[in-house]
Amino acid sequence: MDYLFDACALIAFLNDEAGADTVAGLLTQKGDTTDHVFITCVQALEVYYDRIYVKGREYADTFLENLYSSTVVVLHDISRDVIREAGRFKTSYSMSLADAIVCATAKSLGATLVTKDDELSAPEQAGEFSMLWLK
Repeated sequence: MDYLFDACALIAFLNDEAGADTVAGLLTQKGDTTDHVFITCVQALEVYYDRIYVKGREYADTFLENLYSSTVVVLHDISRDVIREAGRFKTSYSMSLADAIVCATAKSLGATLVTKDDELSAPEQAGEFSMLWLK
């Protein structure tokens, strides 16, 4: 199974909040080699600037280096189909652009979106994609 992290999933892990153990398990999974954990560059940016605010630039830079040397696949390209879906998510569900991108990417990949962001519940309830809720 493939998983896509929303920014709040990694922030929960870094802050040792509820759901941190679930994220840690996904980061260290040793199961089927076809399983992947993804994050989009937009969500990586959200975590990066959060770390600047919370812990400072040096910590944020270390986080970024660790992310890129981990097993998490950082997605840099946003396909034309994801752009179209993100536009639909943004207008249909009145969500932020970053949320629309992560939702469209989850749908495109067929990945389970890992989040604790209640603002993403509407597309999940509409059957757009599956979610793993961190609570």
